[in-house]
Amino acid sequence: MLWFVLRRCGSAVIVLFLASVLIFLGIRALPGDPATVMAGQEASPAVVAAIRAEFGLDKPLPAQYLDYVTQTLAGNLGRSTQDQLPVAGIIAERLPVTLELSALAMLVAIVVGVGAGIVAAVRRGRFADYVATGFGLAGLSVPHFWLGLLGILLFAVTWRVLPASGYVPFTADPAANLQRMILPALVLGTGFAAILMRQTRSAMLGALSADYVRTARSKGLSEVKVVGAHALRNSLTTVITVLGLQLGALISGAVVTEQIFVIPGFGKLTVDAVLTRNYPVIQAVVLVTVIGYVLVNLLVDLAYALLNPRIRLAGARHD
Repeated sequence: MLWFVLRRCGSAVIVLFLASVLIFLGIRALPGDPATVMAGQEASPAVVAAIRAEFGLDKPLPAQYLDYVTQTLAGNLGRSTQDQLPVAGIIAERLPVTLELSALAMLVAIVVGVGAGIVAAVRRGRFADYVATGFGLAGLSVPHFWLGLLGILLFAVTWRVLPASGYVPFTADPAANLQRMILPALVLGTGFAAILMRQTRSAMLGALSADYVRTARSKGLSEVKVVGAHALRNSLTTVITVLGLQLGALISGAVVTEQIFVIPGFGKLTVDAVLTRNYPVIQAVVLVTVIGYVLVNLLVDLAYALLNPRIRLAGARHD
């Protein structure tokens, strides 16, 4: 198990290194001169050259990359070109908002999606299966922005039970915070729940027709124990895989959702940085997103080994 963990951690470090190179080169490949953008179109060449020297843009690319890695490892992500505030501080302020929204959306997706998938598989070909399958199809077909606008129209304008937009920190007023996050979390979690429902249903149908499930039923075990302790546990590998792979989609969905509900989170910060060509912020948010994605997939790999020991044994034999 230790060798399996070390091997996965080594792979994650290599991915992070390659990602840092791609992010660095990708930002430099964007059209336009960052120094000219920061100085303004009417600035003199001397002012542009001074800005280029201040941010190290006049150095060769290898030297710039070395400075970038060194400062990043030291926790210095640079300063915003809009207000000169430290980028690390801006991300530290915005990231918890998006993490809260993503956690609530994931909670909605797991409860609704996995629950509906189990019911659809157990009640295959019955009314509950048709309802769950219809929900999955609708959830995958409806875009986030339309669902968000529909939610605002129904819950905020027509019934007046939830606020249409805004954000209150959880530490300031927990009740007001949850009241404003319910609707965005439902909007963001609906599409994710539909994917989880379909994958859970498919995995459960395969497990329920397996020999070990028939053996468990022949022993006289209750249907609840057969489904919960045998079929569902072996289906969780598929569910965890989907959870890891959908993290990127969850973050991209948060960008749209935060724009609709005016939530000052990581996604809105990304959109604002792109619109204003705030290169240090763009570079930092992409890097933080990649780190989060790699860490989640590393946790998924470790969860595989815990749920199914044959995976780590196969890896050990391969080595």
